[in-house]
Amino acid sequence: MHRRQFLSASAAAVAVGTVSTAPAFAAASGDEAFAALLDELFYAGIDASPESATASGLDKGERAALKSRLDDESSAGHAKTVARNRAGLAAIEAVDPATLSPAAQNQREVALYVYRQRLAAVPFELDSIRRPYPIFQQGGAYFGIPDFLNSQHTIEEAADAEAYLSRLSAFAEVLDEETAYQRDLAPRGVIAPGWSIDLTLGQMGKLREPGPEASGLADSVARRAEAKGIAGDWRARAAKIVEAEVYPALDRQAALMAELRGRTPEGDGVWRLDQGEAIYAAALKDSTTTDLAPEAVHEIGLRQVAEISAQLEEILGDAGITGGSVGERLAKLNTRPEQVYANTDAGREALIASLNHGVAQMKTLLPRAFMNVPDKPLEIRRVPPAIQDGASNGYYSRAALDGSRDAIYWINLKDTADWPKYQLPSLTYHEGVPGHHLQLSYAATAGDVPLLLRTLFISAYGEGWALYAEQLADELGGYSGIEKAGYLQSFLFRAARLVVDTGIHAKRWSREKATRYLVDTVAFPQARSQREIERYCTQPGQACSYKIGHNKWLELRRRAQTKLGDKFSLPWFHAVLSEGLMPLDLLEKRVDQRIAAKLRMG
Repeated sequence: MHRRQFLSASAAAVAVGTVSTAPAFAAASGDEAFAALLDELFYAGIDASPESATASGLDKGERAALKSRLDDESSAGHAKTVARNRAGLAAIEAVDPATLSPAAQNQREVALYVYRQRLAAVPFELDSIRRPYPIFQQGGAYFGIPDFLNSQHTIEEAADAEAYLSRLSAFAEVLDEETAYQRDLAPRGVIAPGWSIDLTLGQMGKLREPGPEASGLADSVARRAEAKGIAGDWRARAAKIVEAEVYPALDRQAALMAELRGRTPEGDGVWRLDQGEAIYAAALKDSTTTDLAPEAVHEIGLRQVAEISAQLEEILGDAGITGGSVGERLAKLNTRPEQVYANTDAGREALIASLNHGVAQMKTLLPRAFMNVPDKPLEIRRVPPAIQDGASNGYYSRAALDGSRDAIYWINLKDTADWPKYQLPSLTYHEGVPGHHLQLSYAATAGDVPLLLRTLFISAYGEGWALYAEQLADELGGYSGIEKAGYLQSFLFRAARLVVDTGIHAKRWSREKATRYLVDTVAFPQARSQREIERYCTQPGQACSYKIGHNKWLELRRRAQTKLGDKFSLPWFHAVLSEGLMPLDLLEKRVDQRIAAKLRMG
């Protein structure tokens, strides 16, 4: 389960169904009681989500039983989630802000935003506003659970291996629950596009193809138990569950998706769904934390594509890369022999080694722009080949709260030609430092911020920061030679996302038209561009969070520099990271408050 899946599930997605009896949360007044309320809400969510407990490193001690379970995807489980979120929202709304300190008032605003967004999908009778399809090429238990079991379910002793087997059996149950849910949604036309189903079936086939004992599901527990010296016939026991339970459930799900392949509505965007226009508006608001209309986002994208293309034209010209459009010149640069790693295991190892080198080098530069830099480990891994056909090109999984599992920066290495060398530094600065890894490390270590707010992810803030981090890396000397074109190409890519996402969902562009625009404008290879477009088709709005968030970070930094003059410093500005994530309007409010406080100090 990669970063965007886990964080969407824990901080934005809600389930539908008949609302069950809501839990009761204690009334709160004053900072201490309010913090206790947020802790109560956080742990209520953890107790209801065994997968979140594991991802957070909290599946031990009094919560050890959670390590043997997966999330409840039944209708009853969905109803409980809605009830819990409604009760949580009511409890937060009941807190009188006049009883709170300014810092706690800001935290209350963040918490209100989070809980209101958790309920955003309920009016549309969907599980998630940004992931409307329960089973698609980047979503569903078949896609997330094998990776979750392998990369997040830790195995240190026999009890952990036993818990793995229990979860393996639960995997079959969850597959059947999702199959039933997808079957219920089908009459409303809530079915992924046909090409998405084709990719999904292909990935299911790869998961299903090995014999039970050779499957990755059996190999993961056997290999890791052996490495820890844990005696037991783990492979055979896992294989028995795979053969008798998991594969049959997977077959049932694949059969349904094959049947629905002929029934899915035409088109690629969410406009194809009932209330599609409203769904997209809600998804865009959720992703950007703004009220920007699709047409406004589209125009921002077109304008910034032109601006960034002009900057790239100048850089490429200075480097002697001339002739043709910016996209055509970048496409030629992509294929230069000196820019491409061999598409072999050795080539992939060399590529990942270069990423590790980039992280280490940037860490030495961070003190110039940050105070009290947290030094948290970061592992770089290849996306598992079994899901690489539908997976994103790069993403980040945060570390467990208890330190039992390090953060992971994943990169899709299906084809190394997708990653010319000049593009890699900007990706590393985005996913690693000073991007997601640094920002989320600050949030995780913010001791005066309640856990509920330390562990959430708000895309416009987080992805906007990561894109800003690519630009900051340039200021810190992180790029050499033509690598600067790589980071500007990254910006061009995010500006183009504004155009294609709104094009797909508001202007009814086809997947093919959107892919052509991305290839022609950004010059990413066809296959890589198409994977990106396929992601946007099935996860509306999320791709717009990057550039909209980046624009706000830049606007606020310029404002602080203008108002503070010589009093401004990068470490001071970046210290806002220690307050945790927040919607963009509250970020603006906090920066303005900090500017005013700085000016009062004289």
